Amino acid sequence: MSEFELPDWIADHLKRYTESNGEDGHMWNGVPCLLLTTKGKSSGEARTLPLIYGLAGDDPVIVASKGGAPNNPLWYENLAANPEVAVQVGAEKFAANARTTTGEQRTELWSRMLEIWPSYAEYQEKTEREIPVVILERT
Repeated sequence: MSEFELPDWIADHLKRYTESNGEDGHMWNGVPCLLLTTKGKSSGEARTLPLIYGLAGDDPVIVASKGGAPNNPLWYENLAANPEVAVQVGAEKFAANARTTTGEQRTELWSRMLEIWPSYAEYQEKTEREIPVVILERT
């Protein structure tokens, strides 16, 4: 599998979400998911992935966990290089500026995201890096 080839279960989730305009796929395993589209930092090509999200006001919050891998997911590297992203939450589509949270805001949003997906705590235990918590600020 190439670095841009999605595992079947993610590709299936993305396809269902896209084809149903979010009706099938917004909820996955009991948690809300959005579609995040970043531009490849080298290729410039659009890359879309379904990700679990929470909210900070009206702005979605996502976690760059990669299951506790030692390095950040490629989508995070892409938005770090170019923070202008496209987001779909259910049927709603909008542009956003991705910003990695720090300090008290990160602590608060990390706690909120643990309530949504408790496995993030296990992922953090597996890695020495601080898992980034990203807010997608609507533009």
